[in-house]
Amino acid sequence: MAMDEVFDKLRTLQDILSEKFALEQQIQEIPKLLSTQEELLARLKKSFIEKNQDYETAKASESEFFNLLGDAEKARERAEKNMDVISTQREYEALDKEIRDASEKEQQYRKDLQREERQIADLDEQMKQTAALIEQQEADLAERRVGIEAEIAEKKAQMDKLAQDEKNLTPGLDPEVLFKFERIIRNKMGRGIVAIKGGVCMGCHMILPIQFANDVRKGEEIVFCPYCSRILYYEESEQGEEEFFDTEDSGSLSDLDDTDEDDFEEEEEEEEKVNADYEE
Repeated sequence: MAMDEVFDKLRTLQDILSEKFALEQQIQEIPKLLSTQEELLARLKKSFIEKNQDYETAKASESEFFNLLGDAEKARERAEKNMDVISTQREYEALDKEIRDASEKEQQYRKDLQREERQIADLDEQMKQTAALIEQQEADLAERRVGIEAEIAEKKAQMDKLAQDEKNLTPGLDPEVLFKFERIIRNKMGRGIVAIKGGVCMGCHMILPIQFANDVRKGEEIVFCPYCSRILYYEESEQGEEEFFDTEDSGSLSDLDDTDEDDFEEEEEEEEKVNADYEE
């Protein structure tokens, strides 16, 4: 296969892979959109439980104050009846104090009872409002889940089509080159093949040595940028071919022979993690 045809295939494949990886990322992110609604629903349910506990506590206090109020009323009424049968000043003073004490307790218990009744009414209203919010949130969440399932199914269908396009395009391409190319696109923001112009890689904008640029220009084999690991192809610069290849002081690749391989090894763990997340 001619190198021009190989580069054309790689450029087409770049578009396919970029779209496929973008869809993978979107599929991973979609369920996270539910997290906010789920957290809100959890808070609402927790709030409802807490309010219900406060409501039961207030009801118990209401019952207790009601009984205490009844006891205070009976104590006052007994003391008032005994006023009719007393015969001494000391008995009068004792009964009078008993009546006052019972009346004070009666007034306090009545205030406490009214306070609990108001709290019960407030809590009851809050619980009704919270229950309505929970019901609405659950309905919205269920609807959103259905929509998300449909959205994920649609994106997976798009990925299946892209996978078929990829399968139709890759015959004749070196499997090792394809492996590296896929990793480059995944880790280099969708750009795996770029031009070299004026001795400069258009992917990382680093100046490349003359001999290296000449190798790219010959187009006899796949060449990877020693700095960003992208595949390079020659494209004549606006200044013209002569200036492009007469440039001096362009350095050498003596220290960069294994750079692309090192980049692949360093990125391997990140790619495997992304694939693992997607499969889950």
